[in-house]
Amino acid sequence: MTATKDRREKEEMREKEKRNKGRAKDKEKEPGLRMRPSAFLEDLKKGHKTFSGKDESKNFSQRHEMELLKEKRKGIEGEIRKEVDEVMRQELVNLKLAVDKEKKGKSKGAVKKKTEKEGIKKGKVEEKQDKADLTLDRTLKSLFEELVQQELLKKADNVKLKDYLGAYSYLGTTLLHSGIEPKPSLSDVRQVVALYAVLPLGSQAVHEKAPLVKSMLLVGPSGVGKKMLVHAICQETGANLFDLSPSNVSGKYPGKSGLQTMLQMVFKVARLMQPSVIWIGDAEKTFYKNVPKDEKELDPKRLTKYLSEILKSIKGEDCVLIVGTTNDPHSAELESLCEFYNKIILIPRADYASRYLIWRELLRDYGGEVTSNLDLSFLTKISEGCTPGHMVKVVRIVLSEQRIQQLPKRPLTASEFVSPLARVFPEFQDEEEALENWYAESPLGKKRCTAFSGKEGRDKETPQKGGKDGMKKGKK
Repeated sequence: MTATKDRREKEEMREKEKRNKGRAKDKEKEPGLRMRPSAFLEDLKKGHKTFSGKDESKNFSQRHEMELLKEKRKGIEGEIRKEVDEVMRQELVNLKLAVDKEKKGKSKGAVKKKTEKEGIKKGKVEEKQDKADLTLDRTLKSLFEELVQQELLKKADNVKLKDYLGAYSYLGTTLLHSGIEPKPSLSDVRQVVALYAVLPLGSQAVHEKAPLVKSMLLVGPSGVGKKMLVHAICQETGANLFDLSPSNVSGKYPGKSGLQTMLQMVFKVARLMQPSVIWIGDAEKTFYKNVPKDEKELDPKRLTKYLSEILKSIKGEDCVLIVGTTNDPHSAELESLCEFYNKIILIPRADYASRYLIWRELLRDYGGEVTSNLDLSFLTKISEGCTPGHMVKVVRIVLSEQRIQQLPKRPLTASEFVSPLARVFPEFQDEEEALENWYAESPLGKKRCTAFSGKEGRDKETPQKGGKDGMKKGKK
């Protein structure tokens, strides 16, 4: 009896192993989006080896170790030395060019005679050089000062990425299991901005190994925090903020040559003083389908002809990112807009959890107190469709200096926020659906839909045959 039981158990074990192998093969064959192996895995393993062998049980205050700092100091000094050498070489080239021009002006008679062909060729080369770079005889300090005076180089607001409030969507995994694609939350937006903007600009090692992102477009209704994210990127990475918005550029550096000098100045300073963020507010205006009559004098499409050259000029080693913001992408040409911006981030309206978190933190930041008299859940419910910008305006109206002084005797109630909220025009569902439909028509939106539905993997596994038979099979 025992022998038969052992045989049965062995047979059952073999059957289970076969089933598990079959399931594993089926999982491998499943079409859809697959994650690539991370390029940072080796660095993480090395870092784990350096720190895993040390005893941290007594280090409650988590103080730094001098030995590790001495080792890292050498590498940091080498990196800084390279950057300083590059800046000094550029300054030396500019000085040589300025000295050569002065010498040519003084010693024209001493120059040897050359043939007419050589003179014509030399003139053409000089013309090309002048067109290529119109700021050769300018120093970096003078260019920086001029950009500040023209308000093309601005100081970023003191805002951190953690200040962009938003709760995590816990229902996303359940929706994915049921075959429904969940909408991104504000927490997801913050995470994507950190991955594609903050980490590559803030770390040279990440910038070298991560996929190159030259430009990024933030799409969402007004008041959602697009401008705040741009300033947060600059504050987190210590980047310079250049403003090339159509409203800021209009009337400055008129003419074709003036526009070329402006762009050369901006991108020259951006490369030499990287990391840098170039912000284009109202990005749809540079790609207008039809320019409105009121804006024809501003000439919002000045930069359109030079945008492709701008992207090509940014190389892989340059820590320069172009960030565009728009709340009306429908008025722009879809193809040209999506060609210029590599990444498009659609910022949704705040859900219930995010609004609850924003109300609580805003009341505390502006001097209010959340007590049992204030029904936050009711306040969150009636503010559906309101953006974080609207909520900030309402809190400023309610929490005046006089009202803050009265808080010990008369605590806040939700009814005080009803009348200011009634004056706010919220984002309706039709507007949100219009932005989602626009994103679905973009190339990135189409790739996302195919990856989620699993058609991308099926197309790779089953190639179509040519001819009429192949077309009929594809239709079926």
